[in-house]
Amino acid sequence: MDFLRRYGIYFLFLGVLSDFSTPYVLGLFYPGLDQLTMPISVFGDVASPVRGSFLIFSVISGILFVLSLPALYTSFANISTRLAKWLVVSLSFYAIGDCLFTGLFSLNTQATSWDFSSWVHNIGSSLGYTGFLLFPVFALLLYRKEADQPIGRSYVLVVILSLLSALIYGLARIPVLNHLPILDKLGFCQRLSYFFNYLAILLVGIKQLKRVKR
Repeated sequence: MDFLRRYGIYFLFLGVLSDFSTPYVLGLFYPGLDQLTMPISVFGDVASPVRGSFLIFSVISGILFVLSLPALYTSFANISTRLAKWLVVSLSFYAIGDCLFTGLFSLNTQATSWDFSSWVHNIGSSLGYTGFLLFPVFALLLYRKEADQPIGRSYVLVVILSLLSALIYGLARIPVLNHLPILDKLGFCQRLSYFFNYLAILLVGIKQLKRVKR
């Protein structure tokens, strides 16, 4: 556990790298894939030609995020134990719900109704994405509580962009709206939302790594 408290931030970076790059790397081996219109979940569909690789990388990403949790909590606990716990919980929701569950429970878009695996996948993904969105919010609250104004002001912009892009992604999933410009590019909206959240996580990791090295 001491090892994870000391070096867990590096697992955070690896988790972001693994999770962010997976759809783009595997997309090279998915004939006919349109990254702009197709959501990331299609990589794990039973009809996907890269399904096996996607499931493996999802599990790896989830494990890397989980391994980073002790270091995250330790680095923020001196500011607020309550907020530090919520920060860790939010990331663990994403690691387990949107990474591990995605890798262990496949989605079958060909089926006329959800089977058990699809139910677990979709519920886990929803909870995971919620945690993913809340992570930068809790991080911002921690930095503001620390009165670290430089990172606070820059992080506000990241959080706003993260929430705004998440709103756009949410609108793109609504059938009566997803024919509108931009909203008709579900894949793009999802990846844009994920990009700003990955950026939020990276900024936290960089900030905490600099603090440890002082």
